[in-house]
Parts: sequence; C-alpha cells; structure tokens
Amino acid sequence: MTHREKLLRCIEMKGDGEIFSSVSIAWTVWEKHLDFFQEKVKKCPHVSISAGKDETRRAGNKIRDKWGCLWIYPMDYLDGQVIEHPLDDWSKLKNYTPPDPEKYTDWEKVRKGIQEAKSKGFLASGGIDHGFFFLLITYMRGYENAMIDFAEDNKNLYQLIEMIENYWMKVIEKWIDLGVDFIGFGDDLGLQNSLPISPNAWRKYIKPSYKKFFSFCRENGVHAGLHSDGWIVAIMEDLIECGLSLLNPQDIVNGIDNIERILKARVCIDLDIDRQNITYFGTPQDIEQHIFYCVKRLGSEKGGLLLKFGAYPGTPVENIAAVIEACEKYHDYWVKK
Repeated sequence: MTHREKLLRCIEMKGDGEIFSSVSIAWTVWEKHLDFFQEKVKKCPHVSISAGKDETRRAGNKIRDKWGCLWIYPMDYLDGQVIEHPLDDWSKLKNYTPPDPEKYTDWEKVRKGIQEAKSKGFLASGGIDHGFFFLLITYMRGYENAMIDFAEDNKNLYQLIEMIENYWMKVIEKWIDLGVDFIGFGDDLGLQNSLPISPNAWRKYIKPSYKKFFSFCRENGVHAGLHSDGWIVAIMEDLIECGLSLLNPQDIVNGIDNIERILKARVCIDLDIDRQNITYFGTPQDIEQHIFYCVKRLGSEKGGLLLKFGAYPGTPVENIAAVIEACEKYHDYWVKK
C-alpha cells in the first residue's frame, strides 16, 4: 500500500491502527539546533518533521494581504497581527472589492504538484488559509467591532459573510476540480475556556457556511479537515454535522475525556499535542506518558488518530525531542503484531 492509501484508510477508520504524526518546528528553533533535529529525522522515520521559513514574516515586517488587511510580524517567521482593518467602518463596504479566487495561488503549479504527489503515492492535499472565515471577519472589521456586530445582529454582517463564503466556494471548487484527496481548513474558533461568541451565535452566523464548505467536499469525494485552536467542546457535534472527515483540536484545552466522548470513531482525530503546559514545563517522561495516554484513549485498531505538534521558541529542545521520540515509539501501538 502507498503512503496515500494508508493515510486515507486511517482518516476513514478503515486502516490497520498505524498512527501518523507530524512535528512542525519554528525556524529559529530548527536553525539553532539543526544537527540535533536532523539526527532525529534519521532516527524517527515514522514522524514527519518539518520547519518553515517565510521571509515575508521577518520581525518588523508589515504586509497587506489579498483582503486588504495590514499585518505586522513581531517575531521572526511566526504569525502576526492585523493592525489595519479594511472594513473597520461599514461605510467602506459598498466600495469594497473582494480578492479574485483565480489569483488565490499559482493554480498551474498546484496542478503539477497534485499529479506528482499522486504519482509518487502521497496524499494530494489542498489548503485554505488559516483564519479563513470566523477569524477573517475579525480581521476585516477589527475584533471589538466584530463582537459588537454579532451581538447586535448587524445587517451588514450578512453581506460580509456572503462575500467571504462565495470566495471560498470558488477556491474549494478549484481544488476539487484539480483532483485533491483532502482539503485542510484553519480557523481558531475558541478561547482558552470558551467560545468568543455564544454557541447559538456560532450556529447562526458561522455554521451554515461551514456546512456548505465541508459537505460540498464530501459530496465530491474529497475529505475535509479543520484545525481550530481553543476550547470548542460546545460545537464539536456541530462540526461533525457539517461534514468534517478530520478535526484537529487541542488536547488538554478541550479535555481528552471530551474528545473521546464526542469525536472518537465518528471523525478522525488529528490531535494537537499540548504546547502550553506539559511540553513546555514538564519533563521528557511527563511528555511520553501524556502521549501514551492519548494514544490509548483515542486510538484504535482501525485508525482514526493522528498526532500533531508545533514546537515554538522557548520550548526546551529535549522536550521537543521527547515528543518526536514518543510519536515514533507509539506509531504502531494499535497495529496487530
């Protein structure tokens, strides 16, 4: 079986129990410990280890994105913050022109990449911007303005939502036409202990569009996966109803018990390993025990579990190594020997 076939079977919970894992290391951390991590790549072949360097995200850079939001990047190669919002006043909406979906990416280059991935036996994936919907509303309006819009049921909000929805539907259609197996979406829907808007407000304003996106993917034989940071327990059932194949929730923030109770065997769990406590302040032994616990509670002989970890500046390098080593150690825990 190719890597693509095995991964698809894991997502569909028709696999042999193998747990696929990935560790993404911030460039400044990777660069400082290059030899160390390259050795881990050799010793842990079942863990996908990567590091990205986006030169537009140099510390101090200011970049205006395709929606007209001005971003500033305070730290090298990490995420930034929007400091100018193109629709901070609703009077600007009537003259606002959304970006062109045809210019979302280099579609010809993407087409060749999809063909190459499939020919080599790898999953062909399409990507949708992180912060593509709920967060994009806050980027366009400014966070406080957006919260007031939701609270007051501002009529302009519906026009903005429709505009964003239409844009992404065209991008999704393009990915599907090019033959991808999977489309990944990213939208941080939670705060530390709650949603930023009520579950009912989320169902009113966000869920209908999510359902269009994800169900359209599934109707066309393409898997849809969503990453969301924060506490999302109150809407996990809704996300399943929207048609997700895979959900990438944070582990401790949402609680392993809740993730097991709501998600296990119903959607593939792409578990986001804790970045706030255990992997930052704990010992390598603590980390291995935590990952083993997650594997036992959320894995199965049919698959349905992936592990993901983001390593950021300040995380002890030995703890990053412990995550990688534990993922390698337990990748075949559920595989029948």
